Amino acid sequence: MLEQIVVDDAVRELRPGFAVLAMTAEGLANGPGDTASRAWLAEAAEHADAGDPHVEAWREAYRAFGAKPQRTRPSVDALLRRAGSLPSINRVVDAYNAVSVQYALPIGGEDLDAYQGPARLVRATGDEPFDVVAGGEPAVEHPAEGEVVWRDDAGVTCRRWNWRQCVRTRLTETTKNGLFLLERLEPYPLDRLAEAGDRLAARLRAITPDVRIESRLIGGR
Repeated sequence: MLEQIVVDDAVRELRPGFAVLAMTAEGLANGPGDTASRAWLAEAAEHADAGDPHVEAWREAYRAFGAKPQRTRPSVDALLRRAGSLPSINRVVDAYNAVSVQYALPIGGEDLDAYQGPARLVRATGDEPFDVVAGGEPAVEHPAEGEVVWRDDAGVTCRRWNWRQCVRTRLTETTKNGLFLLERLEPYPLDRLAEAGDRLAARLRAITPDVRIESRLIGGR
């Protein structure tokens, strides 16, 4: 799976310094948020820095493909604004949300078993399906043409680079195999990206000591 993940040339042209640390975690034993995972969120909130230059780099990247970051905020921007009041979702989601806040780094967590084909980061044609829940009912939306999206063979898995994940691949309490995407723009240091990956891996091992973790850095200079 990791070797098949692709960042399309059209995205690289938009932000040549983009890099993503992709990580798979197989054999997870997830569950409801607990005292430990809530403590990770609280600890991260103490280190939250909404003024980190990486947040502004993501706002600029959103503007570059036509999105308005004040309306649809990059995930790290939205998390940092709520850092002191983030709800506990489940143990694994709490783990990567905490790392995202502490390192001012967008992180997506996906159910690997729900994927159809490899993950790839592309600029949308506009006709790709994106499944959501609207008004309590399943619904299908579509990205704007030229929007940066993560997708697989079945459709969009995350819109506006890292703004909103689809329902199909979301990480739940029953997820056994996860895919995590840690996304970096310049001037974010690559060694800090690696450190964030190590911290996430450590948290996942705290949840499931025998989890099998592999990672691959895609892009960067």
